[in-house]
Amino acid sequence: MPISLRQIRYFVATAELGQISQAAVELSISQSAVTTAVRELERTVNLQLFERSSSGMELTPAGREFLFHAYEILQKVHEATHLTVPSGNVEGRLVVAATYTVIGYFLPDHLQRLQRAFPGLDIQLHEVNREAIEEGLLDERYDIAVVLTSNVRDPQIASETMMSSTRRLWVPSRHPFRKKARVGLADVAREPYIMLTVDEAANTSLSYWSTSHYSPNVKLRTSSVEAVRSMVASGQGVAILSDMVYRPWSLEGQRLETIVLQEPIPAMNVGLAWARHARFNKAMEAFRAYFRQAFHIPQMRTDTSPAAHPHPAKTDGAG
Repeated sequence: MPISLRQIRYFVATAELGQISQAAVELSISQSAVTTAVRELERTVNLQLFERSSSGMELTPAGREFLFHAYEILQKVHEATHLTVPSGNVEGRLVVAATYTVIGYFLPDHLQRLQRAFPGLDIQLHEVNREAIEEGLLDERYDIAVVLTSNVRDPQIASETMMSSTRRLWVPSRHPFRKKARVGLADVAREPYIMLTVDEAANTSLSYWSTSHYSPNVKLRTSSVEAVRSMVASGQGVAILSDMVYRPWSLEGQRLETIVLQEPIPAMNVGLAWARHARFNKAMEAFRAYFRQAFHIPQMRTDTSPAAHPHPAKTDGAG
């Protein structure tokens, strides 16, 4: 029996959520449909992908290996169904700046698609911090940038948000919070906290903590997302980070989960930035048009007046 995309999707949902019932809710189907699909998939690959227990579905070593292939399959299908057809031949060099988080967790897949869509476009990518990006755009060292848009500070820089990534609480898979009906910052304040610092993440975190009556019990400050992931998964603390940087497994193969907090936590916004005085050439237009199409942004003229792009007082950190 050939493997179907339905089986792959149901398998991934079960692996990420850890329970058939939660996967069924997420997929808006019956639990029996998920159970049947997973069993059919195990028979087809002739491997046991899950260990069943009263607490849920735990991936076996074979299941963890298969999950990587499942993610790749779904990604390729998404690419094939979201092709970008160039409106004309675009050639030349485009100098793009981006911050650490954007390069690590957002841009690689899009750069691959851009290369296929515009083979004549030579994209020169530079990883720099937000301050250097703003200076470089104004000095015309960079044509355009991909940034955390809420971080943009200089009023001479225009920006356009393409996507918002929800922030949730990260906890180890067997954390007591997973059994609570509601979890808030008061609960989090009693736990050891792993504070991410890269791309002004610490400033963002403190901005929403400061509006509460609580403060995080910081055990470690680190610029490494993988360090946060490993420490949370191993039970050494919790963290509040965005879905864009979330992965369900640490490098050591330990699982971590996410919880929606009862307080409103600002999302992490990602988008494009450029100097307000810049004249868009064909390469810049093609780059912006690709992202607008990818994220279903209306193809309209961007107003670069200061009033059109107000900059919030708080920064938008990596997590």
